[in-house]
Amino acid sequence: MKSRKILVLSVIMVVILVIISGCVPGDGNNSQINTAGFFSGVWHGWIAPFSLIYSIFNKNIGIYEVYNNGFWYDFGFYMAIISGFGSLALSRKKKKGCKEDR
Repeated sequence: MKSRKILVLSVIMVVILVIISGCVPGDGNNSQINTAGFFSGVWHGWIAPFSLIYSIFNKNIGIYEVYNNGFWYDFGFYMAIISGFGSLALSRKKKKGCKEDR
């Protein structure tokens, strides 16, 4: 039963990675005429860790879209990076009775 769960989870992870890899920055969907906007920036910020790993194997892929519309893409990208990773640190609670707090 445990090996079946591992197999199902592995298949689900592979499917998710294939779906995500279709939307990475630098995949050819955007050009100088059709630039990436705010929502593309948010999406690219959320999948940045996966894009980084994927860029190791494919040199045409990056973690940041070169053809973007400037401020709004940057704002969405950094907002997603901060909310995705920074919120983990903000949600931690300090233990009561720690010697460091005294």
